[in-house]
Amino acid sequence: MAARITAVAVDSTDPAALAQWWADVLGYEVQDTDDDGVVTIGPPGQESKGPQPVLDFVPVPDPTPGKLRLHLDLNATDRSQAEELDRLLALGATPVDVGQGPLTDEMTWHVLADPEGNEFCLLASTVAPLRG
Repeated sequence: MAARITAVAVDSTDPAALAQWWADVLGYEVQDTDDDGVVTIGPPGQESKGPQPVLDFVPVPDPTPGKLRLHLDLNATDRSQAEELDRLLALGATPVDVGQGPLTDEMTWHVLADPEGNEFCLLASTVAPLRG
């Protein structure tokens, strides 16, 4: 037997706004907002604990100090890495230097941050979109 990731929790000072931002990035939809202010997003039409993990945005009073020890890696599904990078930057992602040095032709990823500073990478290869 093995375990499976069903949700990734993300601390947020504005869960509704950050959840919507990530929903726009991933093509997800808001699935739930609970009484404690936790906002859950996931693939459209997916039932709870489906094949794709959901993201839970949990309200916290202050941003997490220091570098996060976990980040998401994203791959474009229907466009090139350059086109996806342009889309993410237009949505409000910002480039981040975590010691990777200047961008070179050999680099296959871009390090970015969401509007609350959570780092993630955009990888060069494309992947097939999920089919419901």
